[in-house]
Amino acid sequence: MKSGLIKMALWCLPAAVLFAGCSKNDNQEPDPDPVIEKYVVITMSENTLTKPGYATAFDSKPSGNISNIAAGTLQGMGMGGWRPYKNWLFKMFNTSANEKGIERLNVSAAGIVTSGDFLKTNNTINGSGNFVVQDETSGFYWDADKPFMIQRFNPTTLSRTGEWDFEADVKKTDEGINNQSIGQHFLAVKNGKLFADVHYGKNSGAQSGMFDDFFSGIYIAVIDIATGNYEKTIAYDNTGGIAYINDNEMYSFDTNGDLYLLTQGRSAVGGQSKLLRIKAAATDFDDWEINMDDIMTGGKFVSIFADNGKLYTTIPTAALTGGPTGNINFSEIWEFYVIDAATKARTKISGLPLVTNPGAAYGAQKLDDKIVFRVNAPTQNINGYYELNGTGATSLFNVTEGGSVSGIYKIEVDQ
Repeated sequence: MKSGLIKMALWCLPAAVLFAGCSKNDNQEPDPDPVIEKYVVITMSENTLTKPGYATAFDSKPSGNISNIAAGTLQGMGMGGWRPYKNWLFKMFNTSANEKGIERLNVSAAGIVTSGDFLKTNNTINGSGNFVVQDETSGFYWDADKPFMIQRFNPTTLSRTGEWDFEADVKKTDEGINNQSIGQHFLAVKNGKLFADVHYGKNSGAQSGMFDDFFSGIYIAVIDIATGNYEKTIAYDNTGGIAYINDNEMYSFDTNGDLYLLTQGRSAVGGQSKLLRIKAAATDFDDWEINMDDIMTGGKFVSIFADNGKLYTTIPTAALTGGPTGNINFSEIWEFYVIDAATKARTKISGLPLVTNPGAAYGAQKLDDKIVFRVNAPTQNINGYYELNGTGATSLFNVTEGGSVSGIYKIEVDQ
């Protein structure tokens, strides 16, 4: 009996020694390229056309009251919003002069934000520089110098790589059409197809394409990316003003691949403003819409974010008015709602004050896999982001210096 126990102990000994040895020598090599995360916040310091403001990188997710002006802050123009892609921060207006085009912001490991490469476009017509990124080497944009063409570019080098000419496919000669374009307001990539709005407008000069639809609906070209072939034009009647001409694309892909887009309506203050859908595997509009006119008179949609069959948007509490004294942009009249895409039922997000129009900024987005809302309510000294929990939201952080919030995004930077 005793001998058996000794043999068992001796048999177990090598294993014990082995495991002990592994534990003592478990000194893994340090990661040569550790991941450094930065939370970048942009703010707009003045409500002017040049959109001056600041961009600051934070080492951790901001909380409480923060300043958006620090040692590594970038100060400049075109800070009304941005259009990030994966680990890149792109803007439709450059930092030095608010010129139209595509600019990339750079962030160093030390948290210093600088303006990077800039792909310049026509600087007169709104929508110049509207773009979409397909992947790291392929993207598309519109330049008003060539309104019937889709320009191609490499997002990594931020350089133009070619163009597609669709004049023969889209040009019309109806009397009263004073501007025409393809991709001025809306560009989206889905399942190997490029979707680009085809616009026919009544205005001329700098106001070309600005709430001036000639026909009674909107048009979108469907282009095969692999071949560059113009496949067809799809149309949706009794609406107008598809998307817009700033950094907020005003469309969103749901988790299942369905594409939701908004139209602002027949004028700058709405009328037949709608949410529309193109399903994941489709290239035509779905028989689905939400019409702002069914919700209220004199309103419009200006923001959309889709997630798991829920649509997050803003709805005004008063009829919109334009002009220098209008309420559309800087009055606190907008409420956040979540809409069930299947039932179209609306639920107001609790815990949020009335806010200003998000404009070029995203009204709702994801941050660290949580839905957050841009909340700007100057009369209540609220200016930051709120995080969604259920159907209510609570404050994440509040910016006290640097201007009104216009974006937050997390990136990884090199050591």
